[in-house]
Amino acid sequence: MTTWDPAPFRDQVQQVLDAFLDEREAELAPLGPDAGRLIAEARTSVRGGKRFRAAFCHWGHRAIRPDPADEAALARACASLELLHASALVHDDLMDASDTRRGRPATHRAFEAEHRATGWRGDPEQYGAAAAILLGDLLLGWAGDLLRHSGFAPDEVAPGLDLFERCRSEVIAGQFLDVSVQARGRADVDTAMTVLRYKSAKYSIERPLHVGAALAGADDSRIEQLSRFGLPLGEAFQLRDDLLGVFGDPAETGKPAGDDLVEGKRTVLVALALDAAPPAAARRLDEALGTPLSGADVDELRTIIDTSGARAQVEEVIGSLADHAVSALDAADVDEHARIVLTELAAAATQRTV
Repeated sequence: MTTWDPAPFRDQVQQVLDAFLDEREAELAPLGPDAGRLIAEARTSVRGGKRFRAAFCHWGHRAIRPDPADEAALARACASLELLHASALVHDDLMDASDTRRGRPATHRAFEAEHRATGWRGDPEQYGAAAAILLGDLLLGWAGDLLRHSGFAPDEVAPGLDLFERCRSEVIAGQFLDVSVQARGRADVDTAMTVLRYKSAKYSIERPLHVGAALAGADDSRIEQLSRFGLPLGEAFQLRDDLLGVFGDPAETGKPAGDDLVEGKRTVLVALALDAAPPAAARRLDEALGTPLSGADVDELRTIIDTSGARAQVEEVIGSLADHAVSALDAADVDEHARIVLTELAAAATQRTV
């Protein structure tokens, strides 16, 4: 039995996002129907998901201030992290040439299909890419706007904005590291861990915790305590994502089987497999990454990774990082109820199947 039901919280976050986009739609209405199409895709991009970033922001705040002074302001601040996440996904899908997201067409594919269906001039793929870049940029800007105008007093919101801006820089730079590693076609485990840390781990858990805590008035010492929990947990969270990107069930992940292999992701999982697999198998895996793969090809590469021991090793690292994170949380100066819920969220983040 859990001590916190996340379903009402997810509903609240969705309501905040819907209301925020209603306001943006009214502002952009003078631009005509094209602006309406942009807003419609924005609504699709923020619909659904696990809301981990919002949840960690919420409980980072309550870890410091158990009874928030303004629940509505906190909900808006938490929702801003979901706009940041939506922006990253829109851009990430374009850069990875992904066809789907959560079982629906990725943003660039949706705009591309619309261009093609209406018979407009020019290249449909280029149009889809341009639209996705612009929507991702818009979502990124709106994320900062929502946090800034969440309802906290200026002196309260300023520390949270500072950490949000740092998070924004980290995730963009981490994404550039990722595409550069893929372009070079090689990455050792240390490089893959650096990409993982800055592209995902910090912005998924550590920084949302920081933003929430900063809005509650946390000092540097308590922010650092939350880092000792949030960073290893964020790394475990992304390592789980890497496993799902290769071994996940498409019916649950909303992505094709072995999607990370088709995209050529040089993850920690892949780096470990390349180190441990026999030379011929490692060469087959290395040369196949980022190429069109049949179902049989995906099964073959999964077998190479599994039999190399990399899958089991990543599972072991996930468990170790999660244990380390929870131990750090046990030692942190935080509210006891928040500690219990954050421990539950840690399990949900690292033991998931989607």
